[in-house]
Parts: sequence; C-alpha cells; structure tokens
Amino acid sequence: MSSAVVVGTQWGDEGKGKIVDYLAENADVVVRYSGGSNAGHTVMAHGKTYKLHLLPSGILYKNKICIISNGVVLDPEKILEEINGMKAQGIDTSNLRISTRAHVIFPYHKAIDALQENALGANKIGTTQKGIGPCYSDKTSRVGIRVCDLLEPKELYEKLKVNLEFKNNVLTKLYNAEPFELEPMYQQYLQYAQELKPYIADTSLILQENLKKKKNVLFEGAQASFLDLDHGTYPYVTSSNPIAGGVCTGAGVSPKAVGTTIGVVKAYSTRVGEGPFITELNDHIGEHIRERGHEFGTTTGRPRRCGWLDAAVVKYAANLNGLDYLAITRLDILDELPIIKMCVGYKLNGQKIDYIPASLNELAQCEPIYEEFEGWQEDITNVRKYKDLPKKAKKYLERLSKLTNTELGIVSVGPSREQTMIMCDIF
Repeated sequence: MSSAVVVGTQWGDEGKGKIVDYLAENADVVVRYSGGSNAGHTVMAHGKTYKLHLLPSGILYKNKICIISNGVVLDPEKILEEINGMKAQGIDTSNLRISTRAHVIFPYHKAIDALQENALGANKIGTTQKGIGPCYSDKTSRVGIRVCDLLEPKELYEKLKVNLEFKNNVLTKLYNAEPFELEPMYQQYLQYAQELKPYIADTSLILQENLKKKKNVLFEGAQASFLDLDHGTYPYVTSSNPIAGGVCTGAGVSPKAVGTTIGVVKAYSTRVGEGPFITELNDHIGEHIRERGHEFGTTTGRPRRCGWLDAAVVKYAANLNGLDYLAITRLDILDELPIIKMCVGYKLNGQKIDYIPASLNELAQCEPIYEEFEGWQEDITNVRKYKDLPKKAKKYLERLSKLTNTELGIVSVGPSREQTMIMCDIF
C-alpha cells in the first residue's frame, strides 16, 4: 500500500489542485475527504484551464477512480453542473464515485447561510454562502439528509418534510424571509437522485479494497490547516477538518492508511474572508502580489488579502499534519521583487513567543518578526530542475525548510504541469 495526503498549510488557495493533479498521474484512486462547493481548485491541463469545486482534481486523468467521500457535503446541483461541464469538454467522469454517507445541501441551507452572515453585520465570518456551515450543523444535530436518502423516495419525503417545517419557521419568524415549498423541492431532488445514481456507492468499501490491493491512493484536502474547524483561526474557519487527521473520519479509513503527508505552501500568504492576518500587506507590494498572482477567489471572485510568507503558520501546520514534505507553489510571483520578507516568529507585548495564540484578540496584537532576503529578480518560469533555480531563490526556500523542519519535496514555478520540480518519491 502507498498513500499520500495533500493538505494546505495556510488559509487555502495554495495551489493544492495543481499539486494533486500532478501527483494523480501515479495514483490509482483520488479522494476528496472534506468541505463542499465552497472549495475551488484551478488546474491547467491539456492546454485548458479547469475550475473544480467538488470534483477531485484527478478527474482530468482517464482510468482513475475519483471519490467524493462521506466527509464532503454535496450540493447536487453544483456537482451535476461540474459533471456536465466536464463531459462537454470531452472529460470522462464515469469513474467518479459519491459516498452514500455524504450529507446533502438543500436550498434552505444556502438561504440560512446568507441570512446568518448578513445578520452578523460587522462580525461576519466571510462565508461563501454556499450552505456549507448549515449543512454541517444539520449533520452534527443529527437531522441531516444523506445521499443514501435521495435513493429512497419515501424516506426523502419524510425527512425533507420534517426539516422544512423547522427551517421555514426559522426563515419566516427569525429572518422574516420567504418559506420554501415541500413538493417542488422534493421533486427536484428526486430528479437529482436519478442523475447521480450511477455514481453513488459505498466509497469507504471501495477505498478499503484498493488499499488492501496496495493501490496508490491520493487524499485531497480542501481549504487548509488554518481554516480547520478545531485548529484554525476560529471562528474564521470552515466547518470541517481539512487537516491530515480528517482523512480517517472524512474518508472512512484507518489511521494506518495515511502515508506520506505533503503540505502545500504558497510562496507568500493570502486569505479570503475575515480574521487576523499578521503579515498582511495593505500597500503597493500587496497590490503587486495580488495583481501578478491573479489573487481572486476561484469560487467567489473576491480579491484575496495578500502578505509575506508566514513561516510560523507553516511550522504550526507542519507539526499539526505531521508533514513529510513541503510543496512550494507560485514562487514565480515573487520574481520581480527586489526585497522579500519572511515572518519567522511573533512578538506579543514585546516578548517573542513560540506558539500561535488561540485567542484572536491576542493573535491580532502579535507583531511579525521578519527576515529579509534579496530578491532574485529574474524569470524562473522556465526552470525545470531545482539546481537551476537562482541561488537567492534557493536560499529563501531552504530557510523555510529549516524553520519548519520539513524537507522540500516539490517546487512549482507556474500553473502548468510542466512547471513542476519533484525532489522526492511520493508513491
């Protein structure tokens, strides 16, 4: 058996989609184990750009089993849009499998998501308003509707009726919003069920069978470590566990099934939404990075907040996920900068600290401790071997490796598969 987990080490948008797409060439199974359509992966392949939200990045390869597992919350409308979009571009989706145990997003989840966010006003979380949080809330409250329920019309009707009675009370009495009608929604989801039926399966069983056969399995995380519900900058987080530990519950496999862990690190920092961001650059450098890196959300289109690379954040993620290797992306975005900074730690009340505060009030008071590096100021997009990178670029990367006590495994200098340097064996 050989398996690998790809996780984000920052606040998402690190380029995990590209890394998964690259590694998927040697995988037999690619598994999405958390999140929902609030995630967005942009992958360049076959001379085209593909924007994926629910489909695993391995879908672009033929003969790979691609799994949406039980830890994902599934929006039937969105997954069918993606499937049909792929078919229209000549991409075969017949090897997609969707877990019977995945929870389903309904229109009332999206409505409540938007209304809750609006009601928070200045204290808003910055959600994508895709219904992710309310769906996970129903899952935790044990009133959720799962994919398996879609295949049982009577069960679906009864569960949807109970849910709508409660949700409509919330919508009308708390938010003064319009209620939803049962019958149209029921009929729509019966239709979704028929279209999705060929893909629905017990994905945990499929995974366990492939692991026993010693097939190469690639687990694909959505979002990132600092958006983890338990370990991120709560409450400005997602509603699931995208860290490597989430693989076991999110995919239905034993901890023994988790092999090599790869942490994807953007060569600078970005985040979408609210919350403390210690290295944020609200100046011309931040704007330069945003424009050069096209830092706008794949799912929302929102401009991302940009800043210097925070090695303290990456070190935290390295320890949390048990990283074996770092996969550095978007190094080329820094090509033009004469001076590049890296945050190597924090000061709180004038004292250096060796931890990241759980309290957001304390975190917001932290000051970054920076080290400066001379920029390489040359185009690296055509470099294909690590040894051929400019010395100044290698100095920057190797300092990060030392600070995080994690080996460099992959370096990316552009969006295409060819612009990827591999320095380790994954499978």
